Amino acid sequence: MNYITLTVFVSYFAVLFFIGYLAYRRTTNVEDYILGGRQLGPVVGGISTGASDMSGWLLLGLPGAIYLSGLSEIWIAIGLAIGAYLNWQFVGKRIRVYTQVANNSLTLPDFFENRFRDKSKSLRIIASSFILIFFAFYISSGLVGGAILFEATFGISYITALIVGSVIIIGYTMVGGFFAVAWTDFLQGSIMFLALIIIPVAALTTIGDWGNSVNQIGSISAEHLDVFAGTTTLGVVSLLAWGLGYFGQPHVIIRFMSMKSTKDITVGRSIYTIWNVAALFGAIFTGFFGIAYFADAPLANPETVFIEFAQVLFNPWVTGFLLVAVLSAIMSTISSQLLIAASALSEDLYKGFIRKNASQKELMLVVRLAVLLISLFAIVLALNPDSSVLSLVAYAWAGFGAVFGPAIILSLFWKKATKNGILAGMLVGGITVIAWSLLSTPPAGMGQEAAVIPFYLYEIVPGFVFSWISIVAVSLFRNNVSQEVIDEFNAVNASKI
Repeated sequence: MNYITLTVFVSYFAVLFFIGYLAYRRTTNVEDYILGGRQLGPVVGGISTGASDMSGWLLLGLPGAIYLSGLSEIWIAIGLAIGAYLNWQFVGKRIRVYTQVANNSLTLPDFFENRFRDKSKSLRIIASSFILIFFAFYISSGLVGGAILFEATFGISYITALIVGSVIIIGYTMVGGFFAVAWTDFLQGSIMFLALIIIPVAALTTIGDWGNSVNQIGSISAEHLDVFAGTTTLGVVSLLAWGLGYFGQPHVIIRFMSMKSTKDITVGRSIYTIWNVAALFGAIFTGFFGIAYFADAPLANPETVFIEFAQVLFNPWVTGFLLVAVLSAIMSTISSQLLIAASALSEDLYKGFIRKNASQKELMLVVRLAVLLISLFAIVLALNPDSSVLSLVAYAWAGFGAVFGPAIILSLFWKKATKNGILAGMLVGGITVIAWSLLSTPPAGMGQEAAVIPFYLYEIVPGFVFSWISIVAVSLFRNNVSQEVIDEFNAVNASKI
């Protein structure tokens, strides 16, 4: 075991728990725990959003995909960069204003219920249920990534690595809530940014220069240099469609809701965009240069290319820092997702249906217990050591994008959207993603043509499209929007956004 790297890790954990303790001191009620009292600034907001939405796939999954398939996987990054910018540009400010106008909504289910005056609470139930379902897979992907990191770094078993990583993440999230998540995400996002600059630069320097790298990679396979190699029109559409997912990611939307003002969102957008583009290109070049560097001894697991670079190119102290970056990517996302999922259990379900008059102290206890319960379920899903980080993320990303993306956009910008329309859209979007994923998966050992759906199309595409159509069709079929809802919509339009 490398004790220098272990020392760096332990020091990092100590900093995280100290931040969790400080956050615990500042958290006095459920609004503080869930939204930080809507006091998030643009710098912390921009960088922490990047850290929370990218997760371990940025340092494991994306470099691994590029290492395995070459530049044809770059379309994911392009789609994500475009989708993220449009989400900040159009959804960010408006949802910050609308959630406060709509009875100070603290969660997405809360917003849908207040926006459409849903006394039946059907929107709250369906939204909360999908949050719990898809976050279970998303959180599980992070735990898998953490276990891969600990296993590769310290030589411990996968199960032991899974348990150690889970205990650390659960600990500071349970204690500190949103303040702990936001501040640690800012720290973790900064570390990720530096690591994704350092690794590809060091790799390129070791190989020689850009021309030498390209020549070596081309000699291995010319297809690695072709952005269209092995792709189809549907394949490129599928990769670009990752950008659609941003509009429905609860852990990203909650950052908009928690910021101090719409002006801070404008500044935060610029900070985030710089961080996002640089980090994505860093991940791409890490995988790209890995093709040349590890040509003589190909990696057994492509998703470890960042970890392998960190271990072979630097001294143990720098290696420890770079490996902490992987852990940062994983922990920042899991903590954000745990908080949202726990909020769905406590604020949207427990308070909404079981104890409407629960005290702040009781709700704080419930939300912390919810963090623990959801974590245990995600750990069970992550017990399979053969799980792919990218595939787990892809499924959850598609689920949220299809369930909430059209619902959020049309709730914010379309006056004629109705409760039944949004409800239909969420159900159709979620069911489509689940069914499409099952029907397009071929039997083990067989090609795509053997599946019920004999071609590959990322499930977010049909899910998003069918959800959008359902909302519009059902809303227009029986448009019974109350004057109160229309007046509130007009008030948001009249505000200076």
